[in-house]
Amino acid sequence: MEISVTLKVYLSGEIHTDWRERTIALCKAADLDIKFSSAVTNHEASDAAGDCLGEEHNGFWRDHKSAKVNAIRTKTLIEQCDLAVIRFGEQYKQWNAAFDAGYCAAINKPYITLHSEALIHPLKEVDGSAQAWATTPEQIVEILMYLLSDQLS
Repeated sequence: MEISVTLKVYLSGEIHTDWRERTIALCKAADLDIKFSSAVTNHEASDAAGDCLGEEHNGFWRDHKSAKVNAIRTKTLIEQCDLAVIRFGEQYKQWNAAFDAGYCAAINKPYITLHSEALIHPLKEVDGSAQAWATTPEQIVEILMYLLSDQLS
């Protein structure tokens, strides 16, 4: 028997692999009552988020405007979620993901980091404030199953 509550989970971080889709599919397969939200995963759309504020010929200012518009979305979704999962990939440095983790820590929002063992040292402070560290989407789903289980009482 499962607890009757919808858990709101924000998925942050790396956008170059299918970890989000795998996590969501595994949760659906386990019939978990979870509402997922996410950072913008379409790079072009993210880069163009500030274009509504007027044409910008300088790349720095275009990025600056778009980052601020994207921050509205990110901040709102993090504040509304019950838990964040923050993925750090191998290929790129995800400064935005580190910022999301710091914001979660600052507002006392629980978060789980998802990354390989190769990133243990560079993410030691980020992991130090996390409630858990996982290496696979399957581990994330196991944690979510545990959180939604009523077998604990």
